[in-house]
Amino acid sequence: MAVPKPEELKKLRESFQAKKQACFILGASGETGKELLAEILRQKIFSTVTLIGRRKLDLEEPLYSSVKQEVVDFEKLDEFAAAFQGHEVGFCCMGTTRSKAGAAGFVRVDRDYVLHSAELAKAGGCRHFVLQSTKGADASSSFLYLRVKGEVESRIKTVGFDRYSIFRPAVLLCDRQESRPAEWVTRKVLGAVAYVCPTLYSIPTVTVGRAMVNNVVMPGRDNQKVEILENADIHALGNIK
Repeated sequence: MAVPKPEELKKLRESFQAKKQACFILGASGETGKELLAEILRQKIFSTVTLIGRRKLDLEEPLYSSVKQEVVDFEKLDEFAAAFQGHEVGFCCMGTTRSKAGAAGFVRVDRDYVLHSAELAKAGGCRHFVLQSTKGADASSSFLYLRVKGEVESRIKTVGFDRYSIFRPAVLLCDRQESRPAEWVTRKVLGAVAYVCPTLYSIPTVTVGRAMVNNVVMPGRDNQKVEILENADIHALGNIK
């Protein structure tokens, strides 16, 4: 993947900002979603930023004063189609875990809710859809997590966005508020490994969020409506400030 130089990226940001486009974010309460939202607001590249979720988030800091929020019921999503209208760009960082929602609940959130949201976004005028998936996503995998991620990647391809960017980060490094002891140990180990092999097994959520924003202001790849960014690509793009 060709990565622009900082001065080139600055010009791309200025050009994109002049278009005064609107975006929405699904999953802004998650660790990557939080970083993505903050980066979007810091760069000021969108005229309107809307969060779509099942509840309103408590955003008291001045940085978030202009953010709009739409509360929807994902089980009755067609009734909330208006929330998805009028956005040129859509970001999706939404997801749950099998331990929290059970196998059926995980499939419903990470595949069905995400796909339905993408369909409504396309109908509402969204041209560029950015999906947070995972390293190793594969619709034919015997592992539920990887299979579901691969299935939703594939199904969204058929929605027909002008541009569809799939991000496949490895293990996410962050200071998660929710206590998950096994993940905490994994992140501590991988955090140490990252000093030796920084792009192989892990990536900070702040890097993923910045890479998503940087990706949006860049022109799409020639004749490619679908682009897949693996962990090393995300590192390279997300390390440009």
